[in-house]
Amino acid sequence: MVPEQFLAKLAKQPPSPAYLFLGPEGYQRRLCKDALLDKVLPGARSDGLTQTDLDNSSISDILDDARSLSLFSSERVIWISSAELALPRRLTAASDEDGDSKAPASELAEYLKSPTPATVLVFECSRFDFSGDDRPKLERVEKYYSSIKDVVEFRPFSPENLRYLAQQLAKKHQLRIGGAELAALLDVVAGDATMLASELEKLWLFVGSERAVTLDDIRCMVPNASQTTIFALVNALGKRDRAAALRSLDILVIEGEYLPLALTFLSTQFRLALAAKESGITNVQQALGFFQKLGVRIWRDRAEQIMVTAGGFSKSYLATAVARIYETDKKFREGYKDDQLIMETLIMALTK
Repeated sequence: MVPEQFLAKLAKQPPSPAYLFLGPEGYQRRLCKDALLDKVLPGARSDGLTQTDLDNSSISDILDDARSLSLFSSERVIWISSAELALPRRLTAASDEDGDSKAPASELAEYLKSPTPATVLVFECSRFDFSGDDRPKLERVEKYYSSIKDVVEFRPFSPENLRYLAQQLAKKHQLRIGGAELAALLDVVAGDATMLASELEKLWLFVGSERAVTLDDIRCMVPNASQTTIFALVNALGKRDRAAALRSLDILVIEGEYLPLALTFLSTQFRLALAAKESGITNVQQALGFFQKLGVRIWRDRAEQIMVTAGGFSKSYLATAVARIYETDKKFREGYKDDQLIMETLIMALTK
C-alpha cells in the first residue's frame, strides 16, 4: 500500500501486529510513524516506544522482547531499523523450500500466528530504492518478510507531487512565495521532501507572512542554493544590470561554485529559451509539449523558468548570448587560469 492508504486504514481500523516499511522517502515515513504512534501510544510515547536496529540485535531477541510484558506500558511499538540486515547473504532455492523452522523469517511467521496483543512491530528498510540495481534487493527483502501482510512503500516524490506538497506546506505556514522562487527552491532540494519541509519552515520563520519570499531570502537561508544565485544572475542580465550580475558572480565565487558548471547551466537556460522563442512558444503548456517532442526531459517548473527567460530577452539577444557563452566555454577548455575574469568578461559583454 502507499502511505495515503496506510493513513486511511489506520484511521478506521486497529493497527496490525506488524508492518514492513519499504523505500527511501523519509517525509511520508515520518508522517506514517507519527500517525501510528498517536494511534497506539496517545499518551507518553517514551514508555511504550522501543527503537532498535538489526545491526546490533537479532530478530529472535526482538520477538522475545515483543512477547514479554512491559512494566511501564500496556501498549507498545517496537521500531526495527535496517530490516535488510536480517537477510542471509545468499538465499538459495533449497533454503527457501526447506523452510528451516529456526530461520529468523520462520520465527517471525510463527510469532505472527499468535502476536502479542497491543504490540506493533515495524520493520523499516530505507536503504534500497525501487529502481535500478536496488530493485532486486528490495524484492528480496519483501520476499523474506512475506509473512507480514501490511507492506507500505515509500517511493520518492515525482516533480509534480513535490510541487503540490510545497504549495500545501506554504499555504499551511501562510508563506507568500511566487512561482519563480518556488521553482528555485524545488531545484535546490533536488526532490528531497524532508529537506523541502525543513527549508520552507526556515523561510517562514525568517520572512513571516508580512512579505513575499525573494530569491535573496532563499540564497541566504537555504544551503547549497547556488542555482538560486544563477537565476538572479539571469534576471540581472535581462535587466542589463551589470552591478547586480557581477554581485551574483561574486556570490558564486565566495560559495566555491565551479564556474564552468555555472556556465553550463546558463548555456542550457539560454539555448532552451532561444528554441522556445524561435518556435513561437507563448505559455508553459506549449513549452512542455514542445520539448517533450524533442526528447528533452523537462518538468513544469523547468518550463516556467525557460518561459521567464524567453520573455525577458529578445531573440537577437538570446542568440548573441549563446554565441558569447560558446566563446567563454572555449576559454575554459583552453586552460585560462582566472575563471572569474573569464565570467566577468562575459557579463560585461552581455550587459553593455
